[in-house]
Amino acid sequence: MNIINVSDFIKRRIIDRKESLFQKDIENNKGQLSKEIKNKSVLVIGGAGTIGSSFVKAVLKFKPSKLYIVDTNENGLTEITRDLRSTLGQYIPEDFKTYPMNFGDKVFSKMYLNEGPFDIVANFAAHKHVRSEKDHYSIEAMIDNNVFKAKRFLDLLLEHPPKHFFCVSTDKAANPVNVMGASKKLMEETIMAYSNQLKITTARFANVAFSNGSLLDGYISRLLKKQPISCPSDVKRFFVSPEESGQICMLACVLGISGDIFFPKLEEKEMVNFKHITEDFFKDMDIPIDYCQTPEEAKEKATHLTENPVSYPIYFFDTDTSGEKLYEEFYTDKDIVDLESFESLGVVKNAIRPNISEIEKSINKLNLLMESNQSSKAAIVNVLNDLIPDFQHIETGKSLDQKM
Repeated sequence: MNIINVSDFIKRRIIDRKESLFQKDIENNKGQLSKEIKNKSVLVIGGAGTIGSSFVKAVLKFKPSKLYIVDTNENGLTEITRDLRSTLGQYIPEDFKTYPMNFGDKVFSKMYLNEGPFDIVANFAAHKHVRSEKDHYSIEAMIDNNVFKAKRFLDLLLEHPPKHFFCVSTDKAANPVNVMGASKKLMEETIMAYSNQLKITTARFANVAFSNGSLLDGYISRLLKKQPISCPSDVKRFFVSPEESGQICMLACVLGISGDIFFPKLEEKEMVNFKHITEDFFKDMDIPIDYCQTPEEAKEKATHLTENPVSYPIYFFDTDTSGEKLYEEFYTDKDIVDLESFESLGVVKNAIRPNISEIEKSINKLNLLMESNQSSKAAIVNVLNDLIPDFQHIETGKSLDQKM
């Protein structure tokens, strides 16, 4: 079975563009990007993931003199190093190091204080999956990573402030319906509380096509293991390519004004249905789909798959899990949005900037609940409802981990 060229498939079938959405903005601002990145020091946290590694590649085109990448995924750090070292003509600064560590650990603080200051710091270390919302244990881990550690990191940054600090957000932070989106909304408010003391920007953007751990990326693993595929039939999403995900973060990091929230200028007609992507994927592979009515039927048929299957078992289902939106949005009707400064980027200009004491009260409220014996998913959601007025949690009692 020959698996299609994923990069080519993304351009033709998902994003429907031959060149990057952000290419014009990069060209228009090449001088400023070069001025702020060339011969500068860069620290990327969570740099082994799809978006973080794409940010690394985008920044390297402007030749920084120092690049440190931190990630808890040791294998991922090995892969990005091999990827960079194996690419013809790839610029890599002489001062290049990768560190398998957690940015919330003491050893990270020691490294940051001793090896800094850094001109550019970008943080991609976050829980990003709605799938991570299961019970109060998984939610506590998510909030600890996306909010508590982010707050401690900001306090550390004050000791050696970078010229640019970027922290990735998500489109699910606009009118959030899941705890992941709510945690990122609270993260946005946390970093904005520091935006008068540090130059801070963030970005909300679309699904990254075939990113690590995504539904579409999972198709490759299912094919290699001759397992059936399961796909929602009623979910549409905006998409960017992995390359574009790194570029929007670089543009927001370097060109933004402190407090800016960037997002891609995409129109509703550019949303793509997962079912259509799946059908196109198998059409390009020239393998007919065997439409199954149940997961059990799909799994049974998968046991008969050969090296060159005549059809492939796929189960399409209607979404019924907690925290799922059938659509995504980058800003709300309360936001003041700048759609003129960039060709392909919009910017939310009136992000809430609470003072640090307000954020500390919110964090303490969550922390007290989590440390008590009264912690539960419902209790945490109730506190988040108080802290984030536009949070409307969708609870169905079902999680994505209950599906294939």
